[in-house]
Amino acid sequence: MKSRRDLRLAIQPLDSSKHDRQAFACGVEALDAYLKTQATQDVSRGLSSVYVATPDSKTIAGYYSLSQYGIQCADLPENYARKFPSKMKLPATLLGRLATSINFRGQGVGEYLLIEAIAQFCVIAEQIASTMLVVDAKNENATGFYARYGFVAITEPHSGRMFLPRKNAIKVVQASG
Repeated sequence: MKSRRDLRLAIQPLDSSKHDRQAFACGVEALDAYLKTQATQDVSRGLSSVYVATPDSKTIAGYYSLSQYGIQCADLPENYARKFPSKMKLPATLLGRLATSINFRGQGVGEYLLIEAIAQFCVIAEQIASTMLVVDAKNENATGFYARYGFVAITEPHSGRMFLPRKNAIKVVQASG
C-alpha cells in the first residue's frame, strides 16, 4: 500500500460546501449518483457518515460511507457464529459504499480508502460495540479485493455480502503501518 505521504491525500468528512461532488465519476452510476445527490442528505439525517479522500480539499479522489448495522448470528459461518448466542443480532458497521474516481485509478486510492475505512471502524468498535465490518461486494473483482484484506463471505441468502471480524480488522490496520 502506498503511504498517505506518497498519495498526498487527506481523509475528510464530506462537506458539500467545499468538496466538488458534481465532478466525481467512478464509472458506476449508482456510486456516482449517491455522492452527487444522496450522500449529504444521509449525513444530515444521521443515516451514514461519508468520508472523502482529497488532494486539495476540493477534488474528490474517492469516498467511502459507514453506518451502523445489525446482522443475524445465523447468517455467519458456523466457526464464527458459535462464539455468540445463536438467536442474537450482532452489532456491526456497514461499509456501504467505496468508490475511486476514474481520474485517480491505478494509484492505490481504493486500497488506501479501504484501509482508512477499516481504521475508522476500529475506532468506532472501541467506542460503541461493533463486532465486524460488513460490505456488499458487487462483483467478483470486488469480492477478490475484499478477500485480500481478510473479509469472509456471509452465508446465503446474502450473495456478495462479506464481513471482517474486529480482531482481524485490527491486524489489517497494524500491518498497514
